[in-house]
Amino acid sequence: MKYFLSSSFNFGTEELRLKEMTAKGNKHVAFIHNALDLATDLERKNKSDAMSISDLERLGFNVDILDLKQYFNSSKELEEKLEHYDVIWVRGGNTFVLAQAMKLSGFDEIIKKYHRDSKNIVYGGYSAGICILGPTLKGIHLVDDPNQKPYGDQHPTIWEGLNILNYAIAPHYKSDHKESEDMDKAVEYMINNKILFKALRDGEVIIIE
Repeated sequence: MKYFLSSSFNFGTEELRLKEMTAKGNKHVAFIHNALDLATDLERKNKSDAMSISDLERLGFNVDILDLKQYFNSSKELEEKLEHYDVIWVRGGNTFVLAQAMKLSGFDEIIKKYHRDSKNIVYGGYSAGICILGPTLKGIHLVDDPNQKPYGDQHPTIWEGLNILNYAIAPHYKSDHKESEDMDKAVEYMINNKILFKALRDGEVIIIE
C-alpha cells in the first residue's frame, strides 16, 4: 500500500505526487465521508464533501462516495466493492465516529489486510482520516468528542487506532484552523503520556511508498 496523508482538505504542495502514485491505475477513488456522520447541518456537510470531491476530480480522478453505513455487518460485500478502486480517500471530521463506522462495516480489518499484503492501492485522506491510522486515539479526545454515537449508544467508544502507523498524527498543528488550539493540548497530552507522534501543519503531507 501507499499512503498520502494530509493535515487539511487540500493536498499541500504535493498534489502532483498523488497523481504520480496512481499513474498506472484507473483513477477511481472511493470517497469515505463517515467521519461527519454526526453532522446536523447537512447543507454545510454536502458543500464540504463537494469541495473535497472537486479537488480530486481536478486531478483527473473519478470519485464515488462510499458510505460505510451501507455495509454495516456486510464486510464481504464492502471488500468486493473496494476491489474497483485505486484510491481510498478518507475525509476529516470526528475520528471516534469514523472508528465506529470502520469497525461496524469491517473496513478496519479490510484495510489492515491490505496493509499486510502490500496491496497496490493508495490510502489518502486528511485530519480524522489520517488520525485513525495510528496506534491510539488518546490525545485526539481533546479535539474530537469521543462520546459521539450516531450509530447508537450501544456501541462503545473505540480508543484504538488501526495501528498501521506506529505513531499518532496530530493534524492542524500551529495552523489557521479552529481546532489548532485544542491540538496544542493534544500534543501536550501525547508528550506527557509518552505517545509517539508526528505533528502536521495544514499544507504539510506525509507520503509513504
